[in-house]
Amino acid sequence: MARLLPGALAAGLAAFAAGAPAQPVPAAAPDATRSAAPPVEDGMARRMQACTVCHGREGRATSAGYFPRIAGKPEGYLFNQLANFREERRHNAAMNHLMRHMSDDYLREIARYFAGLDLPYPPARPHGLTAAQQAQAERLVFEGVPARGIPACTACHGARMAGRLPAMPGLLTLPADYLVGQLGAWRTGLRNAAAPDCMGEIARRLSADEASAVARWLSAQTLPPGTGPEAATARPMPLRCGSAP
Repeated sequence: MARLLPGALAAGLAAFAAGAPAQPVPAAAPDATRSAAPPVEDGMARRMQACTVCHGREGRATSAGYFPRIAGKPEGYLFNQLANFREERRHNAAMNHLMRHMSDDYLREIARYFAGLDLPYPPARPHGLTAAQQAQAERLVFEGVPARGIPACTACHGARMAGRLPAMPGLLTLPADYLVGQLGAWRTGLRNAAAPDCMGEIARRLSADEASAVARWLSAQTLPPGTGPEAATARPMPLRCGSAP
């Protein structure tokens, strides 16, 4: 991977994977025709440059249509996902490799950095759903299907679908392809979370058409600037969930 990246980004990837601060690049000895280069400042922003290759500038979702936005997600959620990649409950070759030897402390540092980014959401885009598909998606998001044990998405992810502390992510504006892929991975057992895996249960209760409609609807919404995850609540989750005890 590093061969594909320019020097500064490759250095950031190496520092990220090592779980240790990158060392400043030594300046060349000054001579009569060239002044010394300024030292490269270390910090999480520099070390996290490797993440922007897939997740976009400062953790925004890219236009590639698959990689998720991680900026502003709850710290607990981001830590859980990094740990899931490390323990291979989630499967992505690059993420599994990068996380393999990282400590919990460094994963929490990464999660804290991206959780602290306050970036605007992109404008709403057309979802291409028929009226019936849109009604189906909105019913699942706001009401669920109690008769089939499917809770409303808002019951866990917040009334505005912007997430809920400490560990429930916001879902709006995530790429539809990414959402369809993750729901499909849960349905087939390719993605797992700490037991009991509540999202795995819910995804298996959805039909393929329902999963597609919800994904397309969620990807087409937006939120006002400054919107963040809701505060934690003492209200019980609709299902037992190992990711949010």
